[in-house]
Amino acid sequence: MAPLRTLILAAVLGIALNTMSIHAENTAPGGEQERTAIARTQALLDRAERHLRDKGEHALATFSQAGAFQDGDLYVYVLDTDGKLIASGGSSSALIGRNVRDMTDSDGRFFFREMLGGAKTARTGTVEYRWYNPVHNRAEPKIATYRAVGDRILVVGYYTPNASIELAKSMLWRAVHELKVHGDHAFERFNSLNGGFVQDDLYVFVVGLEDELVYAHGGSPRQVGRKAGELVDAKGKYFIREMIALARSKGEGDVRYAWRNPANLKVENKHSYVVRVGKYLVGAGAYAGPVR
Repeated sequence: MAPLRTLILAAVLGIALNTMSIHAENTAPGGEQERTAIARTQALLDRAERHLRDKGEHALATFSQAGAFQDGDLYVYVLDTDGKLIASGGSSSALIGRNVRDMTDSDGRFFFREMLGGAKTARTGTVEYRWYNPVHNRAEPKIATYRAVGDRILVVGYYTPNASIELAKSMLWRAVHELKVHGDHAFERFNSLNGGFVQDDLYVFVVGLEDELVYAHGGSPRQVGRKAGELVDAKGKYFIREMIALARSKGEGDVRYAWRNPANLKVENKHSYVVRVGKYLVGAGAYAGPVR
């Protein structure tokens, strides 16, 4: 029988690991909304695979019928191994019969090639790309899961949820590390579209605590060098001053205000988190819908 001390340590370790697991699940990128989208995607793929194996080529016509293999904004489309789109129940139905192998998304990414190449080595996988979302009338990030079934490739994709404050904080802490390691040289990366700190409507900003100047702003680089203390949001709130006061008194914390979303140019509610790094305030935030 194990000593009492060993049993106690094992129990404590088990509780700690369970707590870490729960915390990781609750703060995972995308949160509950994305987990639900992933589950719906897998369920629709499972149903489509069963139908294809049962009906063979006759299943292709069913996949292209409105509503037959759709779940809200999810739908099935099918490629052959050469890259021809042979069925679709969604907006890509206009491409049925055409070879899409060399087609790119709005960022120039050959995402169909990635699916075709991946399906040769693994039965299933995922590809990220940007695709037109008719609901929002713009190209948005999408994650497609593909599954090879014989010489057919079934695909279901979902639009990623709006960036959450958890994702903003993840980017923020990367920026804090970057600033601590590289000093002012980090500002160039924060402002660059290719620096890893601008992702759709997520971006990092840096303001001087003493001079109130903007040193980096991934959402609007033209703000760099401007005095930020006098800025007010759509409701007249001096939100930058609130951030500065918070960073000075507590070192980090949350601020809520109304600001223009660079992804759709609309004023929306925003929830930002700010952290003090030496003489700077570093922040990132997520948009939370239109101002009422």
